Amino acid sequence: MDVSAMSNSSVLFAALWRSRKGSDVMAIPTPCEGAVPTVSDVAATTAVEMAEVTQDTVEEVNRLAQFIQSSIPKLAAFGLRVLIALLVFFAGRIVIKWIQRIVRHSLERSGVDKGVEQFVDSFLKVGLYSLLIFSIAAKFGIDTASVAALVASGGVAIGLALQGSLSNFAGGVLILLLKPFEVGDYILEDTNKNEGTVKEIQIFYTKLSTVDNKTIVIPNGMLTNNSLTNATAKEERQLDLKISISYQADLKKAKELILDVLRKDESVKQDAGMNVFVDDLADSAVVLGVRAWVKNDDFWPAKWRMLETIKLTLDEQGIEIPYPQLTVHMRQGHER
Repeated sequence: MDVSAMSNSSVLFAALWRSRKGSDVMAIPTPCEGAVPTVSDVAATTAVEMAEVTQDTVEEVNRLAQFIQSSIPKLAAFGLRVLIALLVFFAGRIVIKWIQRIVRHSLERSGVDKGVEQFVDSFLKVGLYSLLIFSIAAKFGIDTASVAALVASGGVAIGLALQGSLSNFAGGVLILLLKPFEVGDYILEDTNKNEGTVKEIQIFYTKLSTVDNKTIVIPNGMLTNNSLTNATAKEERQLDLKISISYQADLKKAKELILDVLRKDESVKQDAGMNVFVDDLADSAVVLGVRAWVKNDDFWPAKWRMLETIKLTLDEQGIEIPYPQLTVHMRQGHER
């Protein structure tokens, strides 16, 4: 290698390094006009670029380390606040359940309706949990006054969005005040034909249990805005049966046999009056109406037992229970 070339590359590297140390803007000296770049010149330029990248990387790592070091106290403080919030929440849950238990026992001792007890318990649970969450949010530094102002300003929008739920809440209050039914009553909701025994009256919904042990959940607003039938509002309930007999059967004998079944049934109230009458003269049968009074608890067993007993009794006495039929008479035409 030429000695002059080596001296030129050394001068070039020294100039580049001095420019790097003295300023962020690197001034790369250009070779004299007509000079040809040598391998040493390229190597020197590459070395300077690598030094720049290395220094930039070190600076970025130092900045990251400084950020982490300065953020550690804040992260620790935030983690501690989260831990305290969780402890407060779980402790608040225990306190809420304790308050619910005290209120529930107080209502039971005062002898209030079961539906009122369930409604108050549900309302108390929602209110206490809302207060607990609001208190935890305040501990996190959230301005409660701003939150309250935001809720107040958005009250109209919230009311429109929750109008269905508010209607159900108002319906629950009306059910407890007017008492169209109570827990344990058997009701029939006429609009959607839902029926069952009332198990719970909650803050927004009422739960029914059907005969086949299904649970029906009906919004309280629907129960107060539509008609319903309370089948167990009274202590007694009337059986209303329809029995069809043939037109050729002995009508008086059939009525007497059915009356005898009513007199012998232990569930029928003998002093409340019973009646067997001709309800309809249908196309294929004479329809007898049967009415008697039984207790609410005995209604379904008495109805099923009585239908079976009447059928067996009429069969034994030769009284036919017909099915729909059509008799066709054909006349033979005159031969021409």
